[in-house]
Amino acid sequence: RWRRCLAVAKPPPEALPVNLRHLLAGMMLIAGTLSGQSPATVRAVRTTTPVVLDGLDTDPIWQTITPTTGFHEVRPVEAGDPSQQTAFRVAYDATNLYLFVRSFDTAPDSIVGLLARRDEGTASDNVVVMLDSYHDRRTGFEFQVNAAGTKADHAIYNDGQEDTAWDAVWDVATSVDSLGWTAEYRIPFSQLGFAGGDDLTFGIAVWRSVQRDGTQASWPGHRPSRIGLVSQFGDLTGLTGLEALRRAEFVPYVLTQNEPAAGATVGTRRQALSVGGDVRYRLTSNFALNATVNPDFGQVEADPAELNLSAFETFFGERRPFFVAGAGVFDFKVNCFIVVDCRTGEGLFYSRRIGRAPTLAGINGDASTPTSSRILGAAKLTGRTPSGFSLGFLDAVTSRVGGLDDRTVEPATNYSVLRLNRDYRGGATSVGAMVTAVNRSLDQDSDPYLHGSAYTGGLDARHRIGNYEFSGSLMASRVAGTAEAIARTQQQPAHYYQRPDGDQVVDPDRTVLSGAATEFRFAKTAGLHTHFETGYGRQSAGFELNDIGFLRIAGEQSWNNWFQLGWNTPTPVYRRLTWNFNWWQHWSLDGLPTDRAFNTNTHIQLANRMWFHLGGTYSIGDTYCDRSCTRGGPALRVGPRFSPWGSIEGDDRHAIVPGIGFNYTTQDGGRSSNFSLNPSVRVKMGSRFSTSLSVNASTNRDDSQWFGNPVDGAGVTHYTFAALDQRTLGVTWRLNYTFSPTASLQWYANPFISKGTYSRVRELDDPRAVHYDDRFQEYTGSGAEAPGGFNVKAFRSNAVFRWEYRPGSTLFLVWSQGRSAFAPVQGEESFRGDFGDLFGQRAEDRFLVKVSYWLNR
Repeated sequence: RWRRCLAVAKPPPEALPVNLRHLLAGMMLIAGTLSGQSPATVRAVRTTTPVVLDGLDTDPIWQTITPTTGFHEVRPVEAGDPSQQTAFRVAYDATNLYLFVRSFDTAPDSIVGLLARRDEGTASDNVVVMLDSYHDRRTGFEFQVNAAGTKADHAIYNDGQEDTAWDAVWDVATSVDSLGWTAEYRIPFSQLGFAGGDDLTFGIAVWRSVQRDGTQASWPGHRPSRIGLVSQFGDLTGLTGLEALRRAEFVPYVLTQNEPAAGATVGTRRQALSVGGDVRYRLTSNFALNATVNPDFGQVEADPAELNLSAFETFFGERRPFFVAGAGVFDFKVNCFIVVDCRTGEGLFYSRRIGRAPTLAGINGDASTPTSSRILGAAKLTGRTPSGFSLGFLDAVTSRVGGLDDRTVEPATNYSVLRLNRDYRGGATSVGAMVTAVNRSLDQDSDPYLHGSAYTGGLDARHRIGNYEFSGSLMASRVAGTAEAIARTQQQPAHYYQRPDGDQVVDPDRTVLSGAATEFRFAKTAGLHTHFETGYGRQSAGFELNDIGFLRIAGEQSWNNWFQLGWNTPTPVYRRLTWNFNWWQHWSLDGLPTDRAFNTNTHIQLANRMWFHLGGTYSIGDTYCDRSCTRGGPALRVGPRFSPWGSIEGDDRHAIVPGIGFNYTTQDGGRSSNFSLNPSVRVKMGSRFSTSLSVNASTNRDDSQWFGNPVDGAGVTHYTFAALDQRTLGVTWRLNYTFSPTASLQWYANPFISKGTYSRVRELDDPRAVHYDDRFQEYTGSGAEAPGGFNVKAFRSNAVFRWEYRPGSTLFLVWSQGRSAFAPVQGEESFRGDFGDLFGQRAEDRFLVKVSYWLNR
């Protein structure tokens, strides 16, 4: 009925005002949805002659296919008319899928194409082909190219989340002409998972971005106000006679490395030669086995330098290709509420535990101890069936690492992860499970400190009704070891069973520690103007993930709420505007409030494409710090805090893109404050060279920084605090030069200085006193008269030349350098003097040459 009404006396589109045309297009799309209209369809045509990739449509097959048009604008106007027209054609043969995308442009001389390293985003015109080869409306693959021929590829999971490290062996050619520009794709079926059959259907979408006006268009028309990405794909039909592929791919590598000899005389170096490789084998067309033997990740960028004065471990994102690729399959997050920000990394599986820095290096090691555990081998089995069942299994083995006098600093360990998921109702409902296991070969050097075994398990589920979603999870953990090792676990920051006013007591005879956690959420995840989420989470005191997962705090419960208003239709003032409201409460299990705050923030992109971000957090009333403040002592009363922040980002279409941000926090009745300023600039010089520079400068005045928990001769523990005056300056500088879409040079440098002085050492008196000064009393013990300070200096850099000399085969030339220094006092020098001292330190230079070669059969 809707379609019939809209069809009556419909004037030509060009006769309507632009806003009315946009409204009409949106109504037609809604009408199709309400009436149950089937997805848009495009048919692939089989060719007997392989397509020659040259970016031109001169191949005979392209002349026989009618182009598919009908793109709709996605941004900035949902369901609007695109600023430029686009058309594509699809062909295939027994081994490859081919696409030819024609991006018409009324001003070809304004097309932007910047060269960059593969998978590096640029401010360019680009085309993205998305394929749902399982046709499950949940998973897929992205193949992106810009007008200069720079490629990027990603895997899609959970109907919209991206795995940016997924790499496939495929090719594309681009060409700019008087009509605009073109992209001609060749995507081997061996890189896609699908079920073999005589007549297959893939999901498909084609997106186009025009850089100069910031518009995006897609076929079929994608609606950001609706849930999901893959679930809005069209259908690709006509794929007949595709056999269930079983192809093996081998990528052996040879590496030579020159580096300082650990623990040896200054200037002594060693030369090392190693071999290893990866293998990928399709057990069936939709299940693949990936394995690596003696992997090396020397080409991966180093983590940024930092000074961590908190009680908790810093989370660093995974960068190693074998573990990053396909990471979405093994995703099972903990404490992942929109208010909390899921990027904190907490979850059942944290892949950086595999091959980590030896845990006991500070106890059984010395200067010659290796800085990482050697991964002997790892394997992943992943796949998905047409019915919506997905499987991910990972197993890795690391070798024993010896330290001083060959004492164990990391035992030989086996890590295993199993992830299962089943989708129902076209992906609107899913149920999943995950199991992890860690088993160590302990000896007398390691069993007082480490768990012999650690197991976790979880169940999760999600159910969508229109734009609304219910989700939840149940998790459990069990770790086992010697009584000494389990006692240490009970006293670690995630648990702190020794807290004198807590509801837990350290059991020195325990050899097993177990716990459970649960989370529930209700959210509106799509809509034109409003979104929200409310969620509750709880972890028992014994919940422990840190053998293979990542967890900061156990024994806590929280309630998190988020509401968003959004306006995505451009006006003369702005292109996009969102306004968020957040409120959360955290309690210990016995009801002690540990955090309670309200936050609001707004993000606006102006009509000139500059971004403004502004927000602030205000804690509501007094709460109690039961973990990081006293490090195992009684809970400390904490007064309200106020934390405003903001930033400005320039228009990324320009050659120079400046930005600046600030953060400010005040608490303890104004006695403590922190201010950081983060200026940055990105410079694009031509289509090949770019550089970026960002600075993090901060001052931190903390009147109650934890200083230590000394025990006096009478056995009494003194929980001490000091006033800390700290200054930090860090710089991140990147240079990129791209010789061609397959060859690039990147340089990264990160000098870092942090220095501070302690004063006014005090100890707890009445930690829950209403008045701030009544919480502390003078401390006269050791170290109180001359508390000292610190001066930490570090420099990390690496330069990487990468050349993909043939599809799937790569040459790396790497130079990395590190410098560091530490002093127990702040010192009198300015930052300029500290930087001079830093670069006067002896450099640790490492040189690496790595060559891999892709073989398939």
